[in-house]
Amino acid sequence: MNTHQNFAGLEVGYDIPALPGMAEADIQTPCLVLDLNALERNIRKMGEYAAAHGMRHRVHGKMHKSVDVALLQERLGGAVGVCCQKVSEAEVFARGGISDILVSNQIRDPLKIDRLARLPKLGAKTTVCVDDLANLADLSAAAQKHGTTLGIFVEIDCGAGRCGVTTPEAVVAIARAAEAAPGLHFAGIQAYQGAMQHLDRYADRKAKLDAAVAQVKEAVAALKAAGLVPQLVSGGGTGSYYFESGSGVYNELQCGSYAFMDADYGRILDAEGQRIDRGEWQNALFILTQVMSHVKPDKAVCDAGLKAQSVDSGLPVVFGRDDVRYAKCSDEHGVIDDPKGVLRVGDKLRLVPGHCDPTCNVHDWYVGVRNGVVECVWPVSARGKGW
Repeated sequence: MNTHQNFAGLEVGYDIPALPGMAEADIQTPCLVLDLNALERNIRKMGEYAAAHGMRHRVHGKMHKSVDVALLQERLGGAVGVCCQKVSEAEVFARGGISDILVSNQIRDPLKIDRLARLPKLGAKTTVCVDDLANLADLSAAAQKHGTTLGIFVEIDCGAGRCGVTTPEAVVAIARAAEAAPGLHFAGIQAYQGAMQHLDRYADRKAKLDAAVAQVKEAVAALKAAGLVPQLVSGGGTGSYYFESGSGVYNELQCGSYAFMDADYGRILDAEGQRIDRGEWQNALFILTQVMSHVKPDKAVCDAGLKAQSVDSGLPVVFGRDDVRYAKCSDEHGVIDDPKGVLRVGDKLRLVPGHCDPTCNVHDWYVGVRNGVVECVWPVSARGKGW
Protein backbone atom coordinates (compact mmCIF):
# COMPACT_ATOMS: atom_id res chain seq x y z
CA MET A 1 0.00 0.00 0.00
CA ASN A 2 3.06 2.27 -0.17
CA THR A 3 4.07 1.50 -3.73
CA HIS A 4 4.54 5.19 -4.61
CA GLN A 5 6.06 6.32 -1.32
CA ASN A 6 9.81 6.73 -1.06
CA PHE A 7 11.09 6.59 2.51
CA ALA A 8 14.80 6.76 1.63
CA GLY A 9 16.68 9.00 4.03
CA LEU A 10 13.74 9.43 6.43
CA GLU A 11 14.60 8.81 10.07
CA VAL A 12 12.05 7.43 12.50
CA GLY A 13 11.59 9.87 15.34
CA TYR A 14 12.79 12.86 13.34
CA ASP A 15 11.22 12.84 9.89
CA ILE A 16 8.53 10.26 10.37
CA PRO A 17 6.81 8.43 13.27
CA ALA A 18 7.18 4.92 11.85
CA LEU A 19 8.11 2.89 8.78
CA PRO A 20 6.28 -0.02 7.18
CA GLY A 21 7.12 -3.33 8.83
CA MET A 22 7.68 -1.89 12.28
CA ALA A 23 5.79 -3.21 15.28
CA GLU A 24 2.95 -1.00 16.46
CA ALA A 25 4.66 -0.86 19.86
CA ASP A 26 7.60 1.02 18.32
CA ILE A 27 5.59 3.86 16.71
CA GLN A 28 6.75 7.28 17.90
CA THR A 29 4.15 9.38 19.67
CA PRO A 30 2.10 11.44 19.45
CA CYS A 31 0.97 10.57 15.95
CA LEU A 32 -2.09 9.64 13.91
CA VAL A 33 -2.79 5.92 13.62
CA LEU A 34 -5.28 4.37 11.24
CA ASP A 35 -6.84 1.00 12.01
CA LEU A 36 -6.83 -0.27 8.43
CA ASN A 37 -9.41 -2.99 9.04
CA ALA A 38 -11.89 -0.44 10.43
CA LEU A 39 -11.08 2.12 7.74
CA GLU A 40 -11.60 -0.33 4.90
CA ARG A 41 -14.80 -1.61 6.48
CA ASN A 42 -16.21 1.92 6.76
CA ILE A 43 -15.28 2.79 3.17
CA ARG A 44 -16.82 -0.37 1.74
CA LYS A 45 -19.98 0.08 3.80
CA MET A 46 -20.60 3.62 2.59
CA GLY A 47 -19.81 2.61 -0.98
CA GLU A 48 -22.28 -0.25 -0.85
CA TYR A 49 -24.93 2.02 0.64
CA ALA A 50 -24.49 4.66 -2.05
CA ALA A 51 -24.61 2.08 -4.83
CA ALA A 52 -27.70 0.41 -3.39
CA HIS A 53 -29.51 3.77 -3.28
CA GLY A 54 -28.43 5.00 -6.70
CA MET A 55 -26.31 7.80 -5.23
CA ARG A 56 -22.95 9.13 -6.33
CA HIS A 57 -20.53 9.61 -3.47
CA ARG A 58 -18.04 12.45 -3.66
CA VAL A 59 -15.93 12.11 -0.50
CA HIS A 60 -14.88 15.14 1.50
CA GLY A 61 -11.14 15.63 1.08
CA LYS A 62 -10.99 18.35 3.73
CA MET A 63 -11.55 15.68 6.37
CA HIS A 64 -8.40 13.64 5.77
CA LYS A 65 -6.42 15.83 3.32
CA SER A 66 -4.86 12.63 1.99
CA VAL A 67 -4.49 11.56 -1.62
CA ASP A 68 -3.89 7.98 -0.43
CA VAL A 69 -7.13 7.85 1.54
CA ALA A 70 -9.08 9.41 -1.35
CA LEU A 71 -7.70 6.83 -3.78
CA LEU A 72 -8.65 4.08 -1.33
CA GLN A 73 -12.17 5.52 -1.17
CA GLU A 74 -12.35 5.37 -4.96
CA ARG A 75 -10.97 1.83 -5.13
CA LEU A 76 -12.90 0.22 -2.25
CA GLY A 77 -15.94 2.49 -2.00
CA GLY A 78 -16.61 3.51 -5.58
CA ALA A 79 -16.17 7.21 -4.79
CA VAL A 80 -16.48 9.41 -7.89
CA GLY A 81 -14.08 12.11 -6.69
CA VAL A 82 -13.59 14.58 -3.86
CA CYS A 83 -14.92 17.81 -2.41
CA CYS A 84 -12.33 20.36 -1.38
CA GLN A 85 -12.73 23.68 0.38
CA LYS A 86 -9.70 25.54 -0.90
CA VAL A 87 -8.01 25.81 -4.31
CA SER A 88 -4.59 24.76 -3.04
CA GLU A 89 -6.18 21.73 -1.39
CA ALA A 90 -7.93 20.84 -4.64
CA GLU A 91 -4.66 21.16 -6.53
CA VAL A 92 -3.03 18.57 -4.28
CA PHE A 93 -5.76 16.05 -5.11
CA ALA A 94 -5.63 16.87 -8.82
CA ARG A 95 -1.87 16.40 -8.88
CA GLY A 96 -2.38 13.12 -6.99
CA GLY A 97 -4.62 11.63 -9.67
CA ILE A 98 -8.15 12.48 -8.50
CA SER A 99 -10.06 13.22 -11.69
CA ASP A 100 -13.31 14.80 -10.43
CA ILE A 101 -13.07 17.68 -7.99
CA LEU A 102 -15.69 19.97 -6.50
CA VAL A 103 -14.47 23.07 -4.71
CA SER A 104 -17.46 23.28 -2.40
CA ASN A 105 -16.82 26.90 -1.55
CA GLN A 106 -16.83 30.35 -3.11
CA ILE A 107 -13.60 31.44 -4.82
CA ARG A 108 -13.31 35.20 -5.23
CA ASP A 109 -9.64 36.19 -5.04
CA PRO A 110 -8.17 36.77 -8.56
CA LEU A 111 -5.08 34.60 -8.04
CA LYS A 112 -7.17 31.78 -6.59
CA ILE A 113 -9.60 32.02 -9.52
CA ASP A 114 -6.69 31.81 -11.95
CA ARG A 115 -5.33 28.67 -10.27
CA LEU A 116 -8.82 27.16 -10.13
CA ALA A 117 -9.20 27.62 -13.88
CA ARG A 118 -5.94 25.72 -14.42
CA LEU A 119 -7.06 22.62 -12.50
CA PRO A 120 -8.61 20.93 -15.56
CA LYS A 121 -5.17 20.99 -17.19
CA LEU A 122 -4.09 18.56 -14.46
CA GLY A 123 -6.74 16.10 -15.65
CA ALA A 124 -9.41 16.95 -13.12
CA LYS A 125 -12.98 17.78 -14.07
CA THR A 126 -13.49 20.86 -11.90
CA THR A 127 -16.65 22.32 -10.41
CA VAL A 128 -16.99 25.29 -8.06
CA CYS A 129 -19.78 26.74 -5.93
CA VAL A 130 -21.24 30.17 -6.69
CA ASP A 131 -23.73 32.27 -4.73
CA ASP A 132 -23.20 35.64 -6.42
CA LEU A 133 -23.76 36.59 -10.06
CA ALA A 134 -20.72 38.88 -9.97
CA ASN A 135 -18.45 35.87 -9.39
CA LEU A 136 -19.32 34.36 -12.77
CA ALA A 137 -17.63 37.01 -14.90
CA ASP A 138 -14.28 36.45 -13.19
CA LEU A 139 -14.59 32.67 -13.41
CA SER A 140 -15.51 32.90 -17.08
CA ALA A 141 -12.60 35.18 -17.91
CA ALA A 142 -10.12 32.85 -16.19
CA ALA A 143 -11.52 29.75 -17.91
CA GLN A 144 -11.29 31.46 -21.29
CA LYS A 145 -7.74 32.61 -20.56
CA HIS A 146 -6.61 29.04 -19.90
CA GLY A 147 -8.83 27.31 -22.45
CA THR A 148 -10.61 25.25 -19.81
CA THR A 149 -14.18 24.67 -18.66
CA LEU A 150 -15.48 25.00 -15.11
CA GLY A 151 -18.69 23.45 -13.84
CA ILE A 152 -20.85 25.68 -11.66
CA PHE A 153 -22.87 24.54 -8.67
CA VAL A 154 -25.34 27.13 -7.44
CA GLU A 155 -25.09 27.02 -3.67
CA ILE A 156 -28.30 27.13 -1.66
CA ASP A 157 -28.30 28.12 1.99
CA CYS A 158 -30.57 25.35 3.20
CA GLY A 159 -30.09 25.95 6.91
CA ALA A 160 -26.39 26.29 7.64
CA GLY A 161 -26.62 30.09 7.65
CA ARG A 162 -23.32 30.58 5.86
CA CYS A 163 -22.87 30.88 2.10
CA GLY A 164 -25.61 30.33 -0.45
CA VAL A 165 -28.70 31.98 -1.90
CA THR A 166 -32.12 31.47 -0.35
CA THR A 167 -34.70 31.92 -3.14
CA PRO A 168 -35.54 29.89 -6.26
CA GLU A 169 -35.33 33.09 -8.30
CA ALA A 170 -31.71 33.63 -7.27
CA VAL A 171 -30.86 30.01 -8.08
CA VAL A 172 -32.34 30.34 -11.56
CA ALA A 173 -30.60 33.64 -12.21
CA ILE A 174 -27.16 32.27 -11.39
CA ALA A 175 -27.76 29.01 -13.26
CA ARG A 176 -28.95 30.85 -16.37
CA ALA A 177 -25.96 33.20 -16.31
CA ALA A 178 -23.53 30.31 -15.75
CA GLU A 179 -24.94 28.36 -18.68
CA ALA A 180 -24.56 31.41 -20.93
CA ALA A 181 -21.03 32.36 -19.84
CA PRO A 182 -18.10 31.22 -22.03
CA GLY A 183 -15.96 28.62 -20.30
CA LEU A 184 -18.63 27.79 -17.72
CA HIS A 185 -21.56 25.42 -17.59
CA PHE A 186 -24.34 24.96 -15.05
CA ALA A 187 -23.70 21.57 -13.44
CA GLY A 188 -26.13 21.50 -10.52
CA ILE A 189 -26.90 22.52 -6.97
CA GLN A 190 -24.84 22.52 -3.80
CA ALA A 191 -27.23 21.98 -0.86
CA TYR A 192 -25.25 20.83 2.17
CA GLN A 193 -26.94 21.28 5.53
CA GLY A 194 -23.92 21.41 7.80
CA ALA A 195 -25.55 22.91 10.87
CA MET A 196 -27.59 19.79 11.64
CA GLN A 197 -24.95 17.08 11.15
CA HIS A 198 -24.03 16.92 14.84
CA LEU A 199 -27.47 17.19 16.42
CA ASP A 200 -27.67 14.20 18.76
CA ARG A 201 -31.27 13.14 18.14
CA TYR A 202 -32.21 11.47 14.86
CA ALA A 203 -35.61 13.21 14.85
CA ASP A 204 -33.99 16.64 15.22
CA ARG A 205 -31.67 15.99 12.28
CA LYS A 206 -34.56 14.72 10.18
CA ALA A 207 -36.65 17.82 10.88
CA LYS A 208 -33.83 20.08 9.72
CA LEU A 209 -33.25 18.00 6.61
CA ASP A 210 -36.94 17.83 5.78
CA ALA A 211 -36.97 21.63 5.62
CA ALA A 212 -33.85 21.61 3.45
CA VAL A 213 -35.34 19.05 1.05
CA ALA A 214 -38.48 21.15 0.63
CA GLN A 215 -36.34 24.17 -0.21
CA VAL A 216 -34.20 22.22 -2.69
CA LYS A 217 -37.24 20.72 -4.39
CA GLU A 218 -38.67 24.20 -4.88
CA ALA A 219 -35.40 25.35 -6.47
CA VAL A 220 -35.22 22.30 -8.75
CA ALA A 221 -38.81 22.88 -9.89
CA ALA A 222 -37.98 26.49 -10.74
CA LEU A 223 -34.90 25.41 -12.68
CA LYS A 224 -36.83 22.84 -14.67
CA ALA A 225 -39.49 25.43 -15.47
CA ALA A 226 -36.70 27.62 -16.84
CA GLY A 227 -35.32 24.77 -18.96
CA LEU A 228 -32.29 24.33 -16.72
CA VAL A 229 -32.32 20.77 -15.39
CA PRO A 230 -29.56 20.27 -12.79
CA GLN A 231 -27.40 17.26 -13.54
CA LEU A 232 -26.41 16.93 -9.88
CA VAL A 233 -28.00 17.88 -6.59
CA SER A 234 -25.20 17.42 -4.09
CA GLY A 235 -25.04 17.37 -0.30
CA GLY A 236 -25.35 15.02 2.63
CA GLY A 237 -22.93 14.21 5.41
CA THR A 238 -22.15 11.49 7.92
CA GLY A 239 -25.04 12.64 10.12
CA SER A 240 -27.65 12.84 7.38
CA TYR A 241 -26.77 10.82 4.26
CA TYR A 242 -29.78 8.51 4.66
CA PHE A 243 -32.14 11.50 4.54
CA GLU A 244 -30.69 12.87 1.30
CA SER A 245 -30.65 9.39 -0.22
CA GLY A 246 -34.37 8.99 0.38
CA SER A 247 -35.33 12.52 -0.60
CA GLY A 248 -36.08 11.90 -4.25
CA VAL A 249 -34.14 15.03 -5.22
CA TYR A 250 -30.49 14.55 -4.16
CA ASN A 251 -28.30 12.27 -6.27
CA GLU A 252 -24.82 12.92 -4.83
CA LEU A 253 -23.50 12.57 -1.28
CA GLN A 254 -20.57 14.45 0.29
CA CYS A 255 -19.81 12.35 3.37
CA GLY A 256 -16.40 12.68 5.00
CA SER A 257 -16.07 11.76 8.67
CA TYR A 258 -17.68 8.32 8.30
CA ALA A 259 -14.32 6.93 7.16
CA PHE A 260 -12.41 7.92 10.30
CA MET A 261 -15.07 8.87 12.89
CA ASP A 262 -14.42 11.10 15.87
CA ALA A 263 -15.80 11.52 19.37
CA ASP A 264 -18.22 14.30 18.44
CA TYR A 265 -19.83 12.37 15.59
CA GLY A 266 -19.76 9.20 17.66
CA ARG A 267 -22.18 10.73 20.16
CA ILE A 268 -25.03 11.23 17.67
CA LEU A 269 -27.84 8.67 17.63
CA ASP A 270 -29.28 6.60 14.80
CA ALA A 271 -32.96 5.86 14.21
CA GLU A 272 -32.90 3.20 16.95
CA GLY A 273 -31.28 5.51 19.49
CA GLN A 274 -27.86 3.87 19.26
CA ARG A 275 -24.63 5.85 19.01
CA ILE A 276 -23.34 5.69 15.45
CA ASP A 277 -19.87 4.61 16.60
CA ARG A 278 -21.40 1.49 18.15
CA GLY A 279 -22.21 -0.30 14.92
CA GLU A 280 -22.99 2.01 12.02
CA TRP A 281 -19.37 3.14 11.84
CA GLN A 282 -16.17 2.08 13.54
CA ASN A 283 -13.44 4.29 14.94
CA ALA A 284 -10.56 4.10 12.48
CA LEU A 285 -8.55 7.22 13.40
CA PHE A 286 -6.65 7.57 16.64
CA ILE A 287 -4.06 9.79 18.22
CA LEU A 288 -1.49 7.37 19.57
CA THR A 289 -0.03 8.77 22.78
CA GLN A 290 2.35 7.59 25.48
CA VAL A 291 2.38 8.08 29.25
CA MET A 292 5.43 10.19 30.09
CA SER A 293 4.89 10.89 33.80
CA HIS A 294 2.92 9.38 36.68
CA VAL A 295 4.32 11.00 39.80
CA LYS A 296 0.82 11.75 41.05
CA PRO A 297 -0.86 8.46 41.97
CA ASP A 298 -4.24 9.29 40.47
CA LYS A 299 -3.08 11.20 37.36
CA ALA A 300 -1.00 10.18 34.36
CA VAL A 301 0.49 12.67 31.93
CA CYS A 302 0.73 11.79 28.24
CA ASP A 303 2.51 13.47 25.32
CA ALA A 304 -0.61 14.42 23.29
CA GLY A 305 -1.63 17.96 24.16
CA LEU A 306 -3.15 20.83 22.21
CA LYS A 307 -0.49 20.70 19.49
CA ALA A 308 -1.46 17.12 18.62
CA GLN A 309 -5.19 17.72 18.19
CA SER A 310 -8.10 20.09 17.94
CA VAL A 311 -10.41 20.35 20.94
CA ASP A 312 -13.03 22.63 19.37
CA SER A 313 -15.55 19.78 19.65
CA GLY A 314 -14.40 18.55 23.01
CA LEU A 315 -11.58 16.54 24.49
CA PRO A 316 -10.53 13.19 23.06
CA VAL A 317 -11.83 9.92 24.44
CA VAL A 318 -9.56 7.09 25.53
CA PHE A 319 -10.52 4.27 23.18
CA GLY A 320 -11.66 0.94 24.57
CA ARG A 321 -11.32 1.84 28.25
CA ASP A 322 -13.57 3.22 30.96
CA ASP A 323 -11.07 3.04 33.81
CA VAL A 324 -9.13 6.12 32.72
CA ARG A 325 -10.25 9.46 31.27
CA TYR A 326 -8.50 12.20 29.30
CA ALA A 327 -9.29 15.17 31.56
CA LYS A 328 -7.46 18.25 30.29
CA CYS A 329 -4.58 19.40 28.15
CA SER A 330 -2.04 22.14 27.61
CA ASP A 331 0.30 22.72 24.67
CA GLU A 332 2.40 19.57 25.03
CA HIS A 333 0.72 17.57 27.79
CA GLY A 334 -2.48 15.65 28.32
CA VAL A 335 -3.64 14.88 31.84
CA ILE A 336 -5.40 11.55 32.29
CA ASP A 337 -7.49 10.77 35.34
CA ASP A 338 -6.29 7.40 36.61
CA PRO A 339 -8.08 6.90 39.95
CA LYS A 340 -6.91 3.30 40.40
CA GLY A 341 -3.35 3.90 39.26
CA VAL A 342 -3.53 1.34 36.46
CA LEU A 343 -1.29 3.18 34.00
CA ARG A 344 2.49 3.04 33.91
CA VAL A 345 5.11 5.27 32.31
CA GLY A 346 5.59 4.05 28.75
CA ASP A 347 2.04 2.77 28.32
CA LYS A 348 0.48 3.72 25.00
CA LEU A 349 -3.15 4.72 24.56
CA ARG A 350 -5.35 5.31 21.54
CA LEU A 351 -7.31 8.55 21.74
CA VAL A 352 -10.39 9.23 19.63
CA PRO A 353 -10.12 12.94 18.75
CA GLY A 354 -13.06 15.23 19.35
CA HIS A 355 -12.97 16.53 15.76
CA CYS A 356 -11.08 14.63 13.09
CA ASP A 357 -10.77 17.31 10.38
CA PRO A 358 -8.67 19.94 12.20
CA THR A 359 -6.82 17.23 14.13
CA CYS A 360 -5.58 15.63 10.90
CA ASN A 361 -4.44 19.03 9.67
CA VAL A 362 -1.83 19.37 12.42
CA HIS A 363 -0.03 16.12 11.52
CA ASP A 364 2.30 15.21 8.67
CA TRP A 365 1.68 11.46 8.52
CA TYR A 366 -0.86 8.69 8.94
CA VAL A 367 0.49 5.37 10.23
CA GLY A 368 -1.67 2.52 8.96
CA VAL A 369 -1.71 -0.48 11.29
CA ARG A 370 -3.05 -4.00 10.84
CA ASN A 371 -2.66 -6.86 13.31
CA GLY A 372 -0.08 -4.98 15.37
CA VAL A 373 2.21 -4.18 12.45
CA VAL A 374 2.73 -0.95 10.52
CA GLU A 375 1.48 -1.72 7.01
CA CYS A 376 1.68 1.74 5.45
CA VAL A 377 2.67 5.30 6.18
CA TRP A 378 0.83 7.99 4.21
CA PRO A 379 1.52 11.71 4.10
CA VAL A 380 -1.22 14.15 5.05
CA SER A 381 -0.86 15.40 1.49
CA ALA A 382 -2.79 18.68 1.70
CA ARG A 383 -1.78 19.65 5.22
CA GLY A 384 -1.54 23.41 5.49
CA LYS A 385 -3.14 24.00 2.10
CA GLY A 386 -5.51 26.63 3.42
CA TRP A 387 -5.49 29.23 0.66
